[in-house]
Amino acid sequence: MAFMPSSRTVRSQIRREGFTLLELLIVLAILGLLAWIATPPVLRYLESGRVTTTRVQIQSLSQALGFYSQDVGQYPTTEEGLAALLAAPPNTPKWNGPYINKADALVDPWGHPFHYKFPGDHGVFDLSSLGPAKPGSDSASSQAITSW
Repeated sequence: MAFMPSSRTVRSQIRREGFTLLELLIVLAILGLLAWIATPPVLRYLESGRVTTTRVQIQSLSQALGFYSQDVGQYPTTEEGLAALLAAPPNTPKWNGPYINKADALVDPWGHPFHYKFPGDHGVFDLSSLGPAKPGSDSASSQAITSW
């Protein structure tokens, strides 16, 4: 005669195989609390990373402008802009570029184009980014990242 488990044994095995709704809700609540606590520091870290990246991009563009100036004999005009680092402007026979690899380098991590002015108000040329500010907002000048 084979051993037949009692119905009580079968029910206790079935209960052990899964989680109860209460256990799942508790786990979800704990995960939600951890996400709520961890999100602000992570977002601050990401924002500081964007600022650092923008500063590095400004330095890289400044170097590329220096190479352009050495080859051509002057910096690109404000009208020619930073696009002169990618393609030769008209009447620049000594252009030896491109001085940057991609057009993406002309846009900051927030998706705004860099602002270039030659001659600059603060140096030979002015190169800046709005940073996290939206174009035209009141805080744009206070959050700007500049070459000077």
